[in-house]
Amino acid sequence: MKPALMVWGGWDGHEPKQCVDIIAPFLQENGFQVRISDTLDAYLEEDYMKSLSLIVPVWTMGTITDEQETGLLDAVRSGVGIGGWHGGMGDSFRSNTEYQFMVGGQWVVHPGGVIDYEVNIIARDDPITAGLSDFKMHSEQYYMHVDPSNEVLATTTFSGDHCPWIAGAVMPVVWKRRCGSARVFYCSLGHVAKDFDVPEARTIIQRGLLWAAR
Repeated sequence: MKPALMVWGGWDGHEPKQCVDIIAPFLQENGFQVRISDTLDAYLEEDYMKSLSLIVPVWTMGTITDEQETGLLDAVRSGVGIGGWHGGMGDSFRSNTEYQFMVGGQWVVHPGGVIDYEVNIIARDDPITAGLSDFKMHSEQYYMHVDPSNEVLATTTFSGDHCPWIAGAVMPVVWKRRCGSARVFYCSLGHVAKDFDVPEARTIIQRGLLWAAR
């Protein structure tokens, strides 16, 4: 079985444990031996970290020590895949730019809070989004600072209803990229566990994690 590590914690509003409880069984059904940790100290286990196939961070608005961050980034740069969603990966450590560089983006704001919006699939032949059509979400529409080197698979367009000056802005929702020799996957959906009830959102996250794993 392929070893995977899921690390959850930080802000409870994103229901990190509930989301882990949805995704961990899927990984197990697909051949992963999943370790679940509620401490960032898991990143300090150097040999274990570099033995992994996949890391799934589910940690919002926290702080990470230099040693913990080094352990995580060294493992990824060595080839360990990483994938995640929403603030659990895209708004984890606001002061850690090396972490944000690895992710390929950082959350900035979600105008209007929980609203109705559309996700547009732009990479219809990619294995992560193949066969999916555009779909609706009732959740937070993430406005992010993003890396131009990301390979974007899906986007959303801001209406301007809540911030008129960003009307028409097209924002990546799903992307993949490289960090060192590792695959990195990110999806800005997944505000709370209920978001996984949307079949397209759940499918994208599930496929993205399988793609990221080495």
